[in-house]
This record gives sequence, structure tokens and C-alpha cells, in this order.
Amino acid sequence: MNRAEKESYLRDYELLKKQGKPFFPYAVLKDSSMALIVVLMIALLSIVLGAEQGPKADPTTTTYTPRPDWYFFFLFEVLRVIKPFQLVPLATIGVPTIGMIMLFLLPFFDRGPERRPERQPIAMTVLILTVITMAYLTYAGANAGPPSNIDLKVPKQYEAGKLVVAQSGCLACHKIGDNGNGTLGPNLTHIGSRIPRNAILRSLQAGPGIMPSFQSLGQKKLNQVADFLAYLK
Repeated sequence: MNRAEKESYLRDYELLKKQGKPFFPYAVLKDSSMALIVVLMIALLSIVLGAEQGPKADPTTTTYTPRPDWYFFFLFEVLRVIKPFQLVPLATIGVPTIGMIMLFLLPFFDRGPERRPERQPIAMTVLILTVITMAYLTYAGANAGPPSNIDLKVPKQYEAGKLVVAQSGCLACHKIGDNGNGTLGPNLTHIGSRIPRNAILRSLQAGPGIMPSFQSLGQKKLNQVADFLAYLK
């Protein structure tokens, strides 16, 4: 766009602007009215259809799979990708903040007077990439498996024990690789190099300290868990 075209555009824009109506109170009234209608519709649907509360929270369970609301699935997936706990602030605060700052600065990067989408390559590219990224992360977060999974490749004979460990709530207190909490119990990533198999089996049966006994699993599953943990070296 040359200087003459720019001056013509600004002149036409000023003429159209003078012919229009001011933003306040006309546009504000329309937006406020629509917002009020939406709020009333939500309240009406909640009264008529009811609001699902879900099952009661059980603070004693170790097998509960926490899931965020659907509009947080993208952030949930970012947390799954960035696994080291030292980088959790980056995933929860850094990534969303950087994204918001980039969107706020977008008008300063693309300062062209054109309003047609095909003539705004920078803005449209950022918009398309943002939509695709958010859609992919939301889809991946919605279809993600439970956080009790153990992302650790082991020989086939230890898969049964790994599955029992994942399903028995061990990761609520222990940490194996990048999975689990590791807050109440020791890290089990290399437990096989520190404790022999028979000692691991006795701990599972007796439940030392605050650790509960897993005798109820049965001897077969206890042996599978002991074999799996003894393999971790």
C-alpha cells in the first residue's frame, strides 16, 4: 500500500466513522444485553436440568484418577509432557503466560492497516497455529490415560508386576521413573539395587512403617510385584 492509497483509506475510514454510532452506549448496551441473556439461559438450564455434582470425594482412595475440566485439558497435557517436577512452574505458569504475552503483542508485530484476513499473514499464521496447538493439546489431554501408568519399558515377564503396581496405588506415595509422587515413600526407581527380592516381598506382606500391608493381593500378585521391583536397578 503506497502513501496515496493509505491516505485514501484513512479518509474513507474517518467518513464512515462519523456516520456511525458511538461505542458507548450503543455497543455496550448490545453486549450487556447479550451477556445477560446468556447468564439467564445458564441459570434456567441449571434449574430445569440440574447441575451434575459427581460422586462424593473419597480422601482415602489411592486409585482415583484426577481429571480437570475440559477447558483445562490443554494445560493438563502440557503437564504430562513436562514431567520433571522442577519444571512444573514452567508448565503451569510459564507456558500460558508466554502465550498470552505473545498474543497481546501481536498488534505491535502486525501493524498493517489491512483488515482482510488473507492480507494479514502474520496475524493469521499465529491464529491458525494457536488454534491447532490448543485443539491438539485438548484432544490429547481428553484421551490421556490415567496418571497411575508407569512409563517404563520392562521385559515381558515383568509386565504383570508393573500393572499390579500401577493399579494398587503405589504411585500415590512412591515414585518410579517420571511417574508417581514420591512424597511419603522412598523412590523405587532403583530399589532392586538396594534391597534384595525377598526383603521387598516381606515389606509388601508386612507393610513397614506407615506403609499398608498388601497381603490381600494374594501370593501370586505379590510375587509379580516383588519380581518387578527387584528388576529395577
